[in-house]
Amino acid sequence: MENIPPPAQELAMIDQELVRLDARRGQLLARRTQLLSLLARSAPPPWPYAPPVPPGSEPSPAPLPAEEIPPPSAQNVLLALGGMLLTVAAIAFTLVSWGHLSVGGRAAVLTVITVAALAVPAVLLRRGLASTAEAVAAFGLALMVLDAYALHEVALPRTDGLRYTAGASAVLAALWAGYGSALGRLRLPLPVAVVTAQLPLFLGSLAIEASALTTAWALLTTAALDTALALRLKPGAVRTVAVVAACVTAGAALLTGGSLSLTAGTPLAAAGPGGLLLAASALGLFVAWRASDMAPPCAVVAGLAAVAAAGGVVRAAVPDGWAVLGYLLCGVALLTVVRTRLPRAVVRGLAGAAGAVTAASVLWTLPALAVALLGALSRISAIWTGAPGGARAAFGVDLPWPEQPTAPLVLLIAAVATTAYHLLPSGGGRQWRVPAVCGAVALGWAAVLVAPPALDLGYPAAVAVPLVLTAVLLAVVVRPRAPVGSVVTVTALVCALAGSVSVALLSLATRTATVTALVALCALFTGAAVAVETVRARGAAAGTQGASRPVRALLACVAVGYATALVAAACSAAGLPAEHTALALLAVPAAVALLGARLRRHPVAPPIELTAAGAGVLAVVLASGRAPVLALVLALCGVIAAGTAVRAERRRVAGYAATALFVLATWVRLASSGVSAPEAYTLPVTVPALAVGLLRRRRDREASSWTAYGPGLAATLLPSLLAAWGDPDWPRPLLLGLAALALTLAGARLRLQAPLVLGGAALALDALHELAPYVAQMVGVLPRWLPPALAGLLLLAVGATYEQRLREARRLRRTLGRMR
Repeated sequence: MENIPPPAQELAMIDQELVRLDARRGQLLARRTQLLSLLARSAPPPWPYAPPVPPGSEPSPAPLPAEEIPPPSAQNVLLALGGMLLTVAAIAFTLVSWGHLSVGGRAAVLTVITVAALAVPAVLLRRGLASTAEAVAAFGLALMVLDAYALHEVALPRTDGLRYTAGASAVLAALWAGYGSALGRLRLPLPVAVVTAQLPLFLGSLAIEASALTTAWALLTTAALDTALALRLKPGAVRTVAVVAACVTAGAALLTGGSLSLTAGTPLAAAGPGGLLLAASALGLFVAWRASDMAPPCAVVAGLAAVAAAGGVVRAAVPDGWAVLGYLLCGVALLTVVRTRLPRAVVRGLAGAAGAVTAASVLWTLPALAVALLGALSRISAIWTGAPGGARAAFGVDLPWPEQPTAPLVLLIAAVATTAYHLLPSGGGRQWRVPAVCGAVALGWAAVLVAPPALDLGYPAAVAVPLVLTAVLLAVVVRPRAPVGSVVTVTALVCALAGSVSVALLSLATRTATVTALVALCALFTGAAVAVETVRARGAAAGTQGASRPVRALLACVAVGYATALVAAACSAAGLPAEHTALALLAVPAAVALLGARLRRHPVAPPIELTAAGAGVLAVVLASGRAPVLALVLALCGVIAAGTAVRAERRRVAGYAATALFVLATWVRLASSGVSAPEAYTLPVTVPALAVGLLRRRRDREASSWTAYGPGLAATLLPSLLAAWGDPDWPRPLLLGLAALALTLAGARLRLQAPLVLGGAALALDALHELAPYVAQMVGVLPRWLPPALAGLLLLAVGATYEQRLREARRLRRTLGRMR
């Protein structure tokens, strides 16, 4: 049931609702008036909003003409064209029509036009025409430049152009700044004033023909004023222009001061640019302190400027070659800010500057490090020609070492500084400690490695220093429970390997040095491999982790490699020929095979066995000059492989390798003895292959005869058959036929498919070869119509008995199929 109020009450309710609607309508109309006034002051929206329509009744939108332009764009284009035309007209009037007026007329015309152009934007802004005001204001600014030019041409023609331009730019910048501040809604005058303010000091220094240092001071002062302005302003276009201008002028001042500091001949001459660089550094630190968003880059620039200032004075005071050390020490001094109470962003920026200086100093030492590592390669053609006079002569590279006497000290200081900074509680942080220690290890190793040539020590010291350094690094590799993890172990191992290569190359100057260095390297890497394995075993028992598996394998492989080099060097030093050296080299794979029998399935066993196989390959290469010795080397290699094949885990690979080596040894020996019969080469392959096939058939009755006997039989039958077809004598075809007949009968008797098919095919081809001459003679005697007739008869006979021949072929196929 629905309750309906009385008519009087319902009428009162309707009147109240109408009153509320009228009040709401008044509020909406007032807001609409406000919005319209705001839209009149700014650009209207590009697409007016359409009133909502009920669903389903939307009218289809009418397409706009392709040539229609949005009102704001059209307005801006028209205003820009108008301002440009007015400016062109003013320039033409000033340059062309100026001379037709008197001085008073000229002044009156320019004054009226300029004042009008500058006054109109204020009226336009009050009426909400901001874009038009911007265009007229730009025209007024251009007129002020023309006024300054006209004033110089008429009233001050003898005034120096640079001086007048500097003063005029200062006056114009001040006037435009005041004009822009008075009309705050204009966006153009203040940025133009900031850009113009960059010219007075710079042009003034050029006008008085000041020195480059004075000009740099003018640029730095301008940058300081720009910085002060940027720090006072709120984010916006004017602040952005001020920041860009400060960066440009400060950058020009820094480049000028840095170049003057680098070319100064005395400390006093370097003090002037140094003061400029220190002032720039102070400015950068001030900005980094006040502006947190720009603190890191400003702090980096400030730190680099301070280093350049102090380092320039040091460079001018020290001899050549010591300048880099001076810059590095100044950069390291920046790390003292870590203990200060400066903001963290400023500290990180200054530390970044110190890191950049350190990295540049390390890059300066790279040529010396490259020579210390691989410089001895230039003397590879003069092996064992005698000890050189000193370490620099041992490398043989004409590097200007007197210009790099401080390379070891630079690397050492860089290592200490990097480690000290990143290990401090307030330094680089925990995430950088492991890379810092790795860098310290590498830099310290490089410092010691570069020391002998940099100091020009004697040749024994040049060999002994990297050898001792390799031993120290291997001790780091062996050390258990490294506090910074396996990354440092890998770094030390890589440095040890590189240092060992340098030692090996340097030792090639004399026989004694070569053998001694190789003995030491072999002992060091062998001892390191054994020690790492011992530490690993103890660590596994104690529940700790030692060196990784690749590290152990690499140490063992390097030890085997240096052992191979030691044997070769010892034999060569003893005057043994190459083939005898090859026999001596086989001691390395033999010893590794015995070691592998003890290691069994140890992870290190496969890598060292492969490395030892490389020694065997080297022995084969050295023995290739004499066939009998090569056969002996191949046979001994086969013996080693056969001994390795006794182990179950190496049986397959080593067994095949042993067989191949024995066969190759036999072939080389036969060839050296002048044997040309192919059976002498194939039978040594066939007999072992048939023996292996027989053993397999005994173990596996289901194995196919083709798998067991096919390869061995084919290895002899095919070469012998080819030789028999080219042999004009009768013994070879006869023996081949008898062997093929015996093989065929054996295959039929034992019901083996491979001997039967291979023997029968060889017998048929051998018989065809023997009957071929007689068949050829008979064909030559018979009339020419007889062969076609015989072929026709044969086809008729086969066609008449086709079904029977087909049944016989199927029966033969089934018979062969039942054979193994």
